[in-house]
Amino acid sequence: MKGAVNMKKSNLALGVLYLIAGLLFGLASWFSAGKLGSLLFGFAGAGIGSGLAMVSRYVYWTRPKNQERYQKKLEHEQVEMQDELKTMLRERSGRYAYVLGIVAVCGSIVAFSVLDALGVVAVPQMMVLYLGGYLVFQIGAGIFMFHRLLRKYE
Repeated sequence: MKGAVNMKKSNLALGVLYLIAGLLFGLASWFSAGKLGSLLFGFAGAGIGSGLAMVSRYVYWTRPKNQERYQKKLEHEQVEMQDELKTMLRERSGRYAYVLGIVAVCGSIVAFSVLDALGVVAVPQMMVLYLGGYLVFQIGAGIFMFHRLLRKYE
């Protein structure tokens, strides 16, 4: 098939890398005990699962019988990415998620502070400080990205 587009080899390499990382985390969890072992076991499952998915996807789409379907899939994805309405909706949904995240962090700071003051829950002050720092980071990142994009398109 002339002009056929093959899946990038980097997809396969990344899948194998995730698989290896998952196996290493699994090996580390085997020798660890307690909460750390459980955490490492979770990382192992994530690495092995996503690695296997990436490798199997690469094998599936690089088979000669699936080349034409892969080409059509790429063309469809390209059309979807350049659709103006969907681009606008992606941008707006990102903005809503950003604002919702800021509201959630503000609410969490207030709720944890009130619960701590009432003695209902012993909230470490470090948690409230972390949430405050995260809030400042979110607002700063939003302002920075806005100005960067504005400069790029002016």
